[in-house]
Amino acid sequence: MGIAELARDAWALVERAEGAGQRRAILGLAGPPGAGKSTLAAALVSRIEAEHGAGSAGYLPLDGFHLSNAQLDRLGLASRKGSEPSFDVWGYVALLRRVMAEPERDLYVPDYDRELHEPVAARHRVAPTARLVVTEGNYLACAEPGWPAARELMAEVWYVDAPAEVRDARLIRRQLAGGRDAAGARAWVDTNDRPNGEQVERSRSACARIIPHVGMDMTNPPA
Repeated sequence: MGIAELARDAWALVERAEGAGQRRAILGLAGPPGAGKSTLAAALVSRIEAEHGAGSAGYLPLDGFHLSNAQLDRLGLASRKGSEPSFDVWGYVALLRRVMAEPERDLYVPDYDRELHEPVAARHRVAPTARLVVTEGNYLACAEPGWPAARELMAEVWYVDAPAEVRDARLIRRQLAGGRDAAGARAWVDTNDRPNGEQVERSRSACARIIPHVGMDMTNPPA
């Protein structure tokens, strides 16, 4: 299925929400590291804005709720950055609640900066015109504390997947781009990204649909 069909199905969530008296809907994209969640989210937002007007969709990445390096050091989680407990899940839930409860306001959304290796505030904005908000992150469908509360605010959660070898290659490239050498990149993927992905894979059955493979170029996505 291409981006046009996925955008159509995403917009149907807005129409369903409006029929229930809500001004907007949230679509969640879950999936293991390297599956292509952020690529698909960006493509959906771009396509929906092209069809329904600038500002009709917003982007809210879970990665903005990474704990800072200082907090990870305090908690002994520096070597498990990106794992489920390394996120501020309740801060994420609070912003999702505001997305649904305050549609008349500009809402500012944090992101993760891969050059600084830290979360940064207010990189994105959900405008009052946004009728669909696309949020993406590894753990959106997981059952650990906090995540079900986030899930309840989403109209649907879709699971974004990719073959293990594709995800592995993407993750190695990500670590190399972030400054690790080849051995360090391999070690990080094997000891951190892979177990995180295995945890996420257990949440697959909790998602409304499976998106089997997202190419890195969503202007001409695979069918």
